Amino acid sequence: MTVTVEKTPGRAPARRPRAPYALFLLPGVLAFLAVVVVPLVMNTSVSFTDWQGVGSPSWTGLANYRELLADGEFWASFRHSLFMVVAMAVVPTAIGLVLAAALFDYVGKHAGTRWVAVLRACFYLPQVLPIAVAGIVWSWILAPDNGSLNALLEAVGLKSWQQDWLGDPDLALYSVMGVMVWVQVGFPLVVFMAGLQRVDPQLYEAAELDGAGWWRRFRHITLPQIRPETYVVLTWCTIAALKVFGAVYVLTKGGPGGATDVPSYFSFTTFFEKTQVGYGAAISTVLTVVILALSLVGLKLQTRAEDTEEGTRA
Repeated sequence: MTVTVEKTPGRAPARRPRAPYALFLLPGVLAFLAVVVVPLVMNTSVSFTDWQGVGSPSWTGLANYRELLADGEFWASFRHSLFMVVAMAVVPTAIGLVLAAALFDYVGKHAGTRWVAVLRACFYLPQVLPIAVAGIVWSWILAPDNGSLNALLEAVGLKSWQQDWLGDPDLALYSVMGVMVWVQVGFPLVVFMAGLQRVDPQLYEAAELDGAGWWRRFRHITLPQIRPETYVVLTWCTIAALKVFGAVYVLTKGGPGGATDVPSYFSFTTFFEKTQVGYGAAISTVLTVVILALSLVGLKLQTRAEDTEEGTRA
């Protein structure tokens, strides 16, 4: 026996309920609320108070933020952050871009993909190391008395170049910057090599047949094709530079004389050493606002670059 099901005209087919899909998102949403949203709200509310971490906080309104505007240490820490942005975003992005193009367009053709994979892993290794371990190793290397760097300079006849790399206020910040370039360069390299995988190989072949050298292929093909990845790397690395804490804590603890202090470490010392919890919360809140603003700008630039690329292909 055949059963005929008549469809009611004008009625759309019933949709499946979406509740089961929402259940999969529930653990992530709860974790986000517990780890990000609730601490952010609590920190922001504490920033409007005068509190030493015990007892009841007293409401002070915008007093902490007005004090920040006149705090020279606060602005000095932000100036140091600009140096860290150069060391962790600008320089690694430039180096990673050149290395990625060289590995993809030159080493891959002449030495094979196996060597490309080995070199890529070597450059990325500092990203895998815990920053505490990397910081301790570099503190041994840069030690003034028995450090490897000073010993090497003496061995090659450059003893006059020996310095107290982390103890000299004029050199400490640049020494930390050099360490962070070494740590950070692997991330842009990996992202750019992934982006180069989607570039049409025929573009390189046609340019090579026309007599274009590696540098011209890099300028006119590689750079325009991976512009979205460039914005991603710059945004991500800039945020990492503004949040940097572990390297400063392990290498210099903000010294000597505040020469390497950054907002995150300044907030930490204000919280736990000076026990000015409300003021430390205000520093953290300002840093969070700056990071969010830069993130929005980076996302906007990335979206614009992707739209431009799609329009060019169309």
